[in-house]
Amino acid sequence: MELITTATSTDVARLDSTVAVLPVGSFEQHGDHLPLITDTAIACLIAERIATTYQLVLLPPITFSCSHEHETFPGTVSISASTLTVMIDDIRTSLKRSAITTLVIVNGHGGNYVLSNIAAEANVSGRNVALYPGRVDWEAARTQAAMVSDMHDDMHGGELETSILLYARPELVRDSYRDADHLATERRHFLLTGMAEYTPTGIIGLPSAATAAKGEAALASLTDSFASYLEATKR
Repeated sequence: MELITTATSTDVARLDSTVAVLPVGSFEQHGDHLPLITDTAIACLIAERIATTYQLVLLPPITFSCSHEHETFPGTVSISASTLTVMIDDIRTSLKRSAITTLVIVNGHGGNYVLSNIAAEANVSGRNVALYPGRVDWEAARTQAAMVSDMHDDMHGGELETSILLYARPELVRDSYRDADHLATERRHFLLTGMAEYTPTGIIGLPSAATAAKGEAALASLTDSFASYLEATKR
């Protein structure tokens, strides 16, 4: 699987779509067993699935985003929320010049809170930006995959993310996932302290419970769940 589109200009013209799909990931620590590109890889996998299934224009990913809570761990690189906002605004403006009026942002990093504001503001004047997946979609994917952990306990580098990559990009997952479990259920001051206050490894979750079969089921669920978002943009 490619993590970036290789479509040509003529491929896009043949699609004749007014909807583009933009994966937004991050470049941040995911412990020892997952790479810094984990969120970008997962966003790309979801975006590629929905673009192919629903015949939409697939864009290359934004690979840096708002990962400030991870910056005490080596390798993490962040950009400001204002920079991310301007990037997406510029992308939307450029797309409009080629008659692409709707942008689907596939967010792979939970810390990109600003994306909700971008979508809400854009949609005041029409249904122009869909932010996907939402919490309900992630929960449905967990349920369909019969995962043993929930979204709160399995926050970062755990069962869900490891399962998706074990299925779709197993070469990115190190065997150390089998011994990487770490729970921190009480994280009241997370935005004050960042990740390091709650985990020495950068992991909060149960990666040892991950399987490729769970990852396959989760991606299938996320592909199906997107149909309602596409329909909503047309109403």
